[in-house]
Amino acid sequence: MTATDTYTGAFTDPVLDAQSAFRVVMDCMARPGTIGWIEGEARGPKPLGRAQSAIALTLTDQDTPVYLSPALVKAGAAAWLGFQTGAPVTDIKSEARFALIEAGAPFPALASFARGSQDYPDRSTTVIVELEKLEGGEELTLVGPGIRDRIAISPKGLPGLFPALWAENHALYPRGVDLILTAGRACLCLPRSARIVAATPFTNGEKA
Repeated sequence: MTATDTYTGAFTDPVLDAQSAFRVVMDCMARPGTIGWIEGEARGPKPLGRAQSAIALTLTDQDTPVYLSPALVKAGAAAWLGFQTGAPVTDIKSEARFALIEAGAPFPALASFARGSQDYPDRSTTVIVELEKLEGGEELTLVGPGIRDRIAISPKGLPGLFPALWAENHALYPRGVDLILTAGRACLCLPRSARIVAATPFTNGEKA
């Protein structure tokens, strides 16, 4: 990464682009399992994805410590994020309000991040993981608030143990981490309130 890369890759229109990205993320968080699309040209240093970059620009600031995977640190993402948003980077996962993991990296141990407390469940980490695709992988079925009956998802790149990892996280509710899966410009949110049940070939009563 060059010094110039630190200063590029921001929103073209900071206000409108951030508002648009925020609406997409909030809508996907309110409707777990639905795939949203983030427009705009924001892009941090590779291997940060476009949706990852836009979400980081939108949600982080000087009061939100961010954990970066080793590959993102090596790529210069800390300098880029610090310049663009003022967000400090921490290598202590339990101190992070947000975490960014690139595609192909080992899936993070969710239990290592902040999971909030009974009094302050919001003091947890939102983990943003880039995947190969948000469709085409092993099918999982979600139930919970914001989901009418149930919805099938099939992100490609999740580990085989993911259902067990997520069950452990969900069992802590209202504590627990929230997860945002991204692939290119696409994003899919799994708030801690969502629960994985047996796989089904149907999405909300219709063919997937």
